[in-house]
Amino acid sequence: MMVPEFTLGIWLLLQLISPVANYANGKVTEACHTMIPLHGYTPQSDPIHKITLNQTTFLPGDTITVTLSGPQFKGFLIEARNANDLDSSPVGSFTLIDREVSQLLTCEDKEGSAVSHTSPAKKTKIQVHWNAPSTVNYSVQFLATVVEKYKIYWAKIRGPILSPSNAHPFTVSQTTTVSSPTSSPITNLKKSFSTLNCGRTKFCIRNPVNCDPGNEYHCFFLSFERENNSVLIEMSGPNEGYLSFALSHDQWMGDDDGYLCIREDETVHIHPSYVIGRSHPVLDSSTALEAMAWRLADGVVQCSFRRNISLPGSKRFDLDQKYYIFLANGAANDGQIFKHSQQPLITSEKHDVTDHPKNIGGSRSPFLLKVHGAFMFVAWMTTGSIGVLVARFFKPVWPKAFLFGEAVWFQVHRILMLCTSGLTTVGFVLPFIYRKGWSQEAGYHSYLGCVVLTLAVLQLLLAVFRPPSHDPRRQIFNWTHWGTGTAVRILAVTAIFLGMDLPGLNLPTPGKTYAMIGFVGWHVGTEILLEIHAYRLTRKVEILEDDRIQILQSFTTAEAEGQAFKKLVFVVYLCGNVAFLFIFLYAIGQQ
Repeated sequence: MMVPEFTLGIWLLLQLISPVANYANGKVTEACHTMIPLHGYTPQSDPIHKITLNQTTFLPGDTITVTLSGPQFKGFLIEARNANDLDSSPVGSFTLIDREVSQLLTCEDKEGSAVSHTSPAKKTKIQVHWNAPSTVNYSVQFLATVVEKYKIYWAKIRGPILSPSNAHPFTVSQTTTVSSPTSSPITNLKKSFSTLNCGRTKFCIRNPVNCDPGNEYHCFFLSFERENNSVLIEMSGPNEGYLSFALSHDQWMGDDDGYLCIREDETVHIHPSYVIGRSHPVLDSSTALEAMAWRLADGVVQCSFRRNISLPGSKRFDLDQKYYIFLANGAANDGQIFKHSQQPLITSEKHDVTDHPKNIGGSRSPFLLKVHGAFMFVAWMTTGSIGVLVARFFKPVWPKAFLFGEAVWFQVHRILMLCTSGLTTVGFVLPFIYRKGWSQEAGYHSYLGCVVLTLAVLQLLLAVFRPPSHDPRRQIFNWTHWGTGTAVRILAVTAIFLGMDLPGLNLPTPGKTYAMIGFVGWHVGTEILLEIHAYRLTRKVEILEDDRIQILQSFTTAEAEGQAFKKLVFVVYLCGNVAFLFIFLYAIGQQ
């Protein structure tokens, strides 16, 4: 299956188009003014990198060589500003010396006014040329931000002062200290969280429902316990990298109040965050949180903290209002978080966590995507597959005329295939309603779905214009109908295989794959069995005719035996199909 490789490709693409997330490609125009990457961590003090110039004065139009050097680093940002006002706009422009390691940025609508890295490759020295503007008559100071790794960086390192040749030298201190925000000390939890007070004094969310975070590795747990004007929050889950939850006004990611517990080595960092649109969360300082504590044990990460219900003057949501609650987890590396590894758990309705304590669950699969999956399973595992078998092998079994003078087998086939096309059409629309457009993350599944729907509708159109039995075009129709039907069945099963691995359904792994392989084997095996039986029946009748012994009676007997066998196979096949369908529908309903 190609989904894991394609998922990796999507992840890499997200890294390239998300500069706020990790700035790996140096596209850091969002940080031009502050020169502080939005990593959510406090800059280091006492810089260990330095900026040097090849001269200390300049004339308008001069080219100055600027060198940034020091211990190995991954990212950087260099600007020149008015030495009297370091919060002003960048001055002058840069020219690159090595385009493989550095690139020009347009900061504050000034092209080439800053330089940054092109990749996270380690480096110890960077050189660029700075071009002095013709209108500047004040001293200029060079500033640099250097990133060693995601959580370790130095912001606005001050370099030498470059003075106009006709001005007195300008001197300032060569280093600056950035003060760290104060926060409550972090302590270690002594034991696992308890669920005894869930629904009594705690508002609890558990996935799976009623799981125990103290004894079950795969238990995701989130609780809120009000104490006067504050809320104690506990969160627990598998130790993959980070856990997070968010409060939201709707069931769609964006403009949410989030909180993360991020594992780094043998430590857990606790951060509030803002989720703006469907982008990487922006980490904030922890000053809004108190009594922070964490625990790493038995493959589980647990963290807790206290937050005031209301934080005046802050963007944080008031906790005494109703919100949808999201619970997500994913990988982290050096404090940097990546996209959640599975669909977030989302509550089915809004809740006020400070009101009445409850013990609830949630779903990691949105309702519309559940219905989409259910419709497609019913269409191509039941109605479609049974309809094909009826048309292929059961014409002699049900040849009598039924409604409108058509044979029973044809009426059954037509009804089943109409159901298949109808379910496919409705199921196809549902993800577009949920996503409000096309989803790139669905990958090849989306494209195959479009092809399947097109072929399913084409089959109906072909059936409408089916020529009479004795028409010369009937043979062309038969082959076209068979070829289109076979193609759409193969593509539908392929699309289901790909769709099962998407996070929207969140089906259990690897059971879903084995079950689907079992269904394919079950259907193909039934077709082979019926083909063998049909061949043997034909041969038996031919032998009887050659021997010329009771031809009519023997043929009738053989046909009766054959029909009885086919009916038995049909009943067994139908029971098997229903069993496989139940397995998948049950799995969808549990998510």
